[in-house]
Amino acid sequence: MEARSRADGREIGRRPQDRFSPISATDPHLFEHVRDAIESMAPDGLGDLRTRVHRRGIKLWFGPADPPRAHYEAQVLPVRLAPPDPSLDDLDPVPGALEIGFHAEHKAESDNEAEVRHLLDHESVWRPELGPEATVDTFLGRDSWRRVSEVWRGDDLGDPDLAFEIAGRVVDYVSVLEPIRLDRSATKARQGSRR
Repeated sequence: MEARSRADGREIGRRPQDRFSPISATDPHLFEHVRDAIESMAPDGLGDLRTRVHRRGIKLWFGPADPPRAHYEAQVLPVRLAPPDPSLDDLDPVPGALEIGFHAEHKAESDNEAEVRHLLDHESVWRPELGPEATVDTFLGRDSWRRVSEVWRGDDLGDPDLAFEIAGRVVDYVSVLEPIRLDRSATKARQGSRR
């Protein structure tokens, strides 16, 4: 069954704010290329690297076969979730928007807070590596989740080297945040064995 559309080209039944940024239409295999690049760049010693590619992004984590609630992601943002860009005025077309970084998506908000609090306790380690672009905030679209991530936007999101740039930035996050997270897990395990 074909999707019906209006005279202006929008699908019937879809609100304009639910559209995905133009980047989602660039290369249908973009995130497969990102996965391949990440697999070649990821540092050793963090555990078994796992990935899951979907139409609008890639999720990666270390360890179990099923993705944990805390993981890394690069994903195309729905236009309605992209944070405002102060460099654009209301008349500019919506640029592509891509989020890259770490997500804590536990069911309990307190668990998400604890994940990010631990990372913030070590901000002096990761901030020089990730720079001011890395934002610690609520998840885009879900206030109970947390993130340490950045949003890329603009016309350069159609660049042929985009997959390598995304992969490189994801690996930046993994390289600096995952050892901090592993240290927290080891500390929690040691504390649990003392009880």
